[in-house]
Amino acid sequence: MLLWSSVLLGLGILATLDSVFNYGNLFRTINSVMFLLVSLGLLVRTKTLRKRAYKEKLERNNDNLRERMMEMRNSVEAIRKGEPIDEVFR
Repeated sequence: MLLWSSVLLGLGILATLDSVFNYGNLFRTINSVMFLLVSLGLLVRTKTLRKRAYKEKLERNNDNLRERMMEMRNSVEAIRKGEPIDEVFR
């Protein structure tokens, strides 16, 4: 993302130079298209990273819930066997 942001900065600097020195219409068109494509790519990349982070968070929560469920299941089985409660929660 740092690379893409640097490209956007470079395109912005080139656009500023174009407005100061008036390079021509072809340069403006190419710069506009490049700016559009890089911005679109940056938005897609950000959305993908956000979705991936959300999925990883759900997986972590799922793992934690599985661990808690196994602990509870083991404690219930231990209580059914007649073990003291203190030994179950160690």
